[in-house]
Amino acid sequence: MLETYDLLLEYRALVVAEVALQVDHCLLAVPGTHRDRLKRVLSHPQALAQCEAFIVREHLEPVPAYDTAGAAKQIQQERRHDQAAIAGRRAAELYDLEIVAERIQTVQENITRFFLITRRGPRRPKPPAIKRPRYGKKTSLVCAVDNEPGALFRLLKCFEEFGVNLTKLESRPRRDPPWEYLFYLDLDGGRSEKPVAASLRAARRATTFLQVLGTYTRALPPSAPPKRRSRKRRSPAEP
Repeated sequence: MLETYDLLLEYRALVVAEVALQVDHCLLAVPGTHRDRLKRVLSHPQALAQCEAFIVREHLEPVPAYDTAGAAKQIQQERRHDQAAIAGRRAAELYDLEIVAERIQTVQENITRFFLITRRGPRRPKPPAIKRPRYGKKTSLVCAVDNEPGALFRLLKCFEEFGVNLTKLESRPRRDPPWEYLFYLDLDGGRSEKPVAASLRAARRATTFLQVLGTYTRALPPSAPPKRRSRKRRSPAEP
């Protein structure tokens, strides 16, 4: 969520790695709950949004909670048979809940990116060594431009000029001044590589503010589950 980017900027955290994980959502309830008796479902707003089609189909009332594990804990504590939680299998094990339905997310390939962060400065902990040369590096940054026609175009032109590919571009309202925005970008390549370094130097001249959030090894895509081999059923006439 974009609030995460706000926190990275507020606390000046440094991104040192990313991980992409497949997130499978389950419907959890206290043991003995009948699915047709459920009326409401609790979870983090992001999880509720990712399971919207299932919630509508089951005629459930979505109830936002602080996080998915907290929703599961609340279900376990209240012991009501008319409500359930959306969380992972691990939450069901931790809170002794029954899995009523599995993989209920609307998009089955539900992949979430996680950052490994550390503090800035010379005394920051050494990041783990992750060797993935064939996946290359990425660089994340946040910046602001003048509120005038063509300002964003001039920023993006800096990367096009040096052949740097943008893999992400999102905007976020600034807290001050009002009606202006911050832009979060992901680039292919590390900041020490010549094209990226040159594009960042040009981008600093085209922005009113620019901070590199980190350079890190590109995340490996989640491994696909192995396909089950279908067995051919023999007819009685076959040997």
